[in-house]
Amino acid sequence: MPSEKEKMLAGDWYDANYDQELIAARRKAQDLCFDLNQLKPSQVEARKAVLTELLGQDYPSLDIVSPFICDYGYNISFGHDCFVNSSCYFMDGAPIRLGNHVFVGPFTGFYTASHPLNADRRNQGLEQARPITVGDNVWFGANVSVMPGVTIGSGSVIAAGSVVTQDIPKNSLAAGVPAKIVKTIEQTDLLMN
Repeated sequence: MPSEKEKMLAGDWYDANYDQELIAARRKAQDLCFDLNQLKPSQVEARKAVLTELLGQDYPSLDIVSPFICDYGYNISFGHDCFVNSSCYFMDGAPIRLGNHVFVGPFTGFYTASHPLNADRRNQGLEQARPITVGDNVWFGANVSVMPGVTIGSGSVIAAGSVVTQDIPKNSLAAGVPAKIVKTIEQTDLLMN
């Protein structure tokens, strides 16, 4: 019989609230996030060491501004030259993959978890996690929420305050609650607008 962690990683319903293995993994990640968030920005090497332990590998060109919070850490991956501004939350029950040159505005959240609509099942601690994938050269404005299972195409911009509930095609400007495509971005346009 698969473990609750195996069910989580497979995208099946799993016990998120009461499984001791997952609780221990979240506490470890919470402790590491706490350690990271207590370090001064000038303590570059110490911050890098904590991030490497939290994420399970070194990302030399990753810049994360504290505070930063995640559930597990090992389900998050970054491309080259990513920037994550302050007060971001990565709910990484499923993989959250960010491509190269992704800019994440402050107070942005990536939420992979869904819960049953039925209260009895929800109160049993059941959860389902679906991955979030972000292409290259994506910019998230401040206070964006990205929901479970969403893919955002390369070259897209997600306006501040948006809630992304569905896939966004590449080179799209999306805005609103829920986020809708406002226009296609012409990457050859050199104007600053």
